[in-house]
Amino acid sequence: MKAGPEAPDAEQRPANTRSRILDAGERLVQVRGFNGFSYADVAAELSLTKASLHYHFPSKAELGEALIARYADRFAHALATIDANITHPPAKLDAYASLYTEVLRQERMCLCGMLAAEYQTLPSPIRDAVVAFLDDNEAWLALVLEQGREDGCLRFSNTPADTARSIVSGLEGAMLVARPYGAIERFETAAAQLLGSLAGAEIANS
Repeated sequence: MKAGPEAPDAEQRPANTRSRILDAGERLVQVRGFNGFSYADVAAELSLTKASLHYHFPSKAELGEALIARYADRFAHALATIDANITHPPAKLDAYASLYTEVLRQERMCLCGMLAAEYQTLPSPIRDAVVAFLDDNEAWLALVLEQGREDGCLRFSNTPADTARSIVSGLEGAMLVARPYGAIERFETAAAQLLGSLAGAEIANS
């Protein structure tokens, strides 16, 4: 096989190298933000050369797109799992909020929440991917809210779509406020109050 500056350091296992790059990049975005790290940071963390990074992701923008695509896929799978295992709408909302809690437990932020904070400085494809992620979450929540309203277990005055936007905004904001305190409990309290306003004591006391 021809060797050259574009060849990866671990060419015998390119898929593994790609996954390691994505893992490191995801953590760095969730901790520092997209503009807070460079290819040199990823290369140093993984003991790779920058040439190897460029082999798998020719530009940082392409790395960012791949990060969002993978994150969105995992999130979609998590939502599908909730749908498959939970039928009661308030419990679905509770499980949804728990996805955010688990991210905080790792001392990280929601990947797309961090990117949304940097929205104006991001390449256009990454901007579009962030909006698509938020739209997908809001669409799923709107369906849960509509089901809950029909079943009589959720109460809200706005449309399901508007209420879904409020939930996403509230949870993302609660993560940001909880972060400097290093206190997951602050997020959990805010989430319980937000969802409890829709379902009364049923979620707030769960």
